[in-house]
Amino acid sequence: MPDAAHLPARLDALRELSRRLAARRDDLVAAAGEDTGAPCRIAGIEVDLAVEHLAGMEEEAPLVAGTSPYGAVAAIFPYDAVPVMLARVGGAALLGGNRFRFNCSSQTPRTAAVVREIVAPFPELETPPAGTDNRTFGRACVRDPAVRVFFISGGGEVGAVYAREAAHFDKIFFAGPSGLPPVIFCRDAPLEAAVPFLVRRAFLNGGQYCTCPKRVYLHRDLYDEARDRILAMMPEIRVGDPADPTTWIGPIRVERTRKLLKQALELLKDARFLLPPRRDGVWQGPFLVETADPPEMELFGPFLALVRVADDEEAVARVLAGRYPFAVVTFGALPAGARERLAAAFGMTYHDPDFLFTPLRLPFGGRKRSGWILEWRQGKLRRRDGAFSYTAELVRSEK
Repeated sequence: MPDAAHLPARLDALRELSRRLAARRDDLVAAAGEDTGAPCRIAGIEVDLAVEHLAGMEEEAPLVAGTSPYGAVAAIFPYDAVPVMLARVGGAALLGGNRFRFNCSSQTPRTAAVVREIVAPFPELETPPAGTDNRTFGRACVRDPAVRVFFISGGGEVGAVYAREAAHFDKIFFAGPSGLPPVIFCRDAPLEAAVPFLVRRAFLNGGQYCTCPKRVYLHRDLYDEARDRILAMMPEIRVGDPADPTTWIGPIRVERTRKLLKQALELLKDARFLLPPRRDGVWQGPFLVETADPPEMELFGPFLALVRVADDEEAVARVLAGRYPFAVVTFGALPAGARERLAAAFGMTYHDPDFLFTPLRLPFGGRKRSGWILEWRQGKLRRRDGAFSYTAELVRSEK
């Protein structure tokens, strides 16, 4: 049954977790730079977003009214945005009255050590011993009947592995690959707003977020002006020391990300590099290219392809034909019915957005191979996809 009497205590615990994250901000920023090369400015914003989110969880309290917890929720974190993952998934689990068991990526051992110290006072937050790899952690979650909900992210092969284990859980989430998230500049796109959004979002943290745009379809009538504006902004995207607050792209330390970048560059056809392509070990990009046909693949890293299209309808059609319907951004007036078609196809759609980081309280998730939820209802395993609220999903409805 719902346990409303305990909600104030849960909110107090979440506020305390927020305070403890804030107190270790500098340590988390330094650890992110050492682990993955995340620039200090970007890593600091991640912590600030997590702190603010946890401190304001009373905004989501109505989502757990009249519900009950699942019991134990487990999650495997990706290597990017660890504080954000702790706030979004862990915060939602705790607000609903669950225990939360999680493991950080093997790529982030320093961050994991700091986070382990931060959550140590909370009995509801469980972490495995230091050095536990995600495969071992995942197998343990599958075997443990106490774990009723499981959250994972990663490449398509990871989702396929755990989809076969769905019978062990009440619900399993997969935040899958985003492919090359597209942006559309329609003929009347406001370039003074659209270009800064595109450039900064594409190369934020070296493009190492699933929400970073990787391709932009530009109406031919504004293509040249948009390209010139993009090039004029590129000096802002500095590559360098993660500890330098002006750095946008630090060293790309994760080998898999470098391999995906190499593969993408090799798959490019008739491409023209607008900047000299830097490929020197961990120092990669930014890769800014003109091409008629961006590769369709899973990709992280500092990559952006500019594609000229004849008209807005062509842009919409090419975006809808993609294999990874995760998120799409549009600027300007879309053709009639296009907004509805995009919303039906993609997990997340943003029209003329003005944010640098996606607000954490917005629903999140992709469709088809870019993300899904498998859950047991009335004795049947059902699949659904699209954007969702973590808080609403991590409790049982009593209706």
